[in-house]
Amino acid sequence: MALTEDQIMRYSRHIILKDVGGKGQEKIIGAKVLVIGTGGLGAPVLLYLAAAGVGTIGFADGDVVDLSNLQRQVIHFTPDVGTAKVESALRKLRELNPDVKLVPYTEHVFASNIRETIRDYDFIIDGTDNFAAKFLINDACVLEKKPFSHGGILRFQGQTMTYTTGNTCYRCIFNEPPPKGAVPSCSEAGILGPVAGMLGTIQATEALKYIIGAGELLTNRLLSFDALTMQFRAVTVKRNSRCPICGDTPSITELKDHEQPVCATKAGSDGASRVDN
Repeated sequence: MALTEDQIMRYSRHIILKDVGGKGQEKIIGAKVLVIGTGGLGAPVLLYLAAAGVGTIGFADGDVVDLSNLQRQVIHFTPDVGTAKVESALRKLRELNPDVKLVPYTEHVFASNIRETIRDYDFIIDGTDNFAAKFLINDACVLEKKPFSHGGILRFQGQTMTYTTGNTCYRCIFNEPPPKGAVPSCSEAGILGPVAGMLGTIQATEALKYIIGAGELLTNRLLSFDALTMQFRAVTVKRNSRCPICGDTPSITELKDHEQPVCATKAGSDGASRVDN
């Protein structure tokens, strides 16, 4: 694939990076990334992936834009209130980079459709904000052998990790969703808007690193940060040989939907919930 003059100009700051270059940019243009959720995490992820020139970007969300979303979901604007989030995101991404192929999915992912949905993509990004979706995405990616980035935010905190086949998955650390009502929701606990951007840009970076094969991914490491102190901490997490989905003798062989309408991370310990982050 030869870059056009316009592409060379658009992606020039990538191309001059020795770890990217023209070949790396060609890999980016040829890549397919799926973002599940177009809210607080998905918004910055989508903007940066489109700006970077990822050739095909899929994005799934069944929600509509609410006024309370605008404090952190930077891909949606005031006139978009009441509009389907995927339609709102589609307009902005087209204006940002018309060369990118955009594939909107106007519904939430469920056990019945997620495996087929993720199958054609090279990398998956979890931008959801409910535990049910997070475990579903993890299990589907393990079964389909798809790399993905987990992300969770609450109040002033965020956390993320990257899964690739054979390494630590989300269930290795958090075996199952917490009991209903055990964790506060975003609407109850709150979230500082830029924290979503901080975490989302890390997830977008992980996707691009995976595509070009540069640097070290957040595999077998859980990265967390506290925006109040601006302290970042990466903890090594080992694959659990008894993990029910990726262990040596997995007990989960089929997907199922969990009922869990919570949206948060357990202060410093777990991922966010529903799709509006």
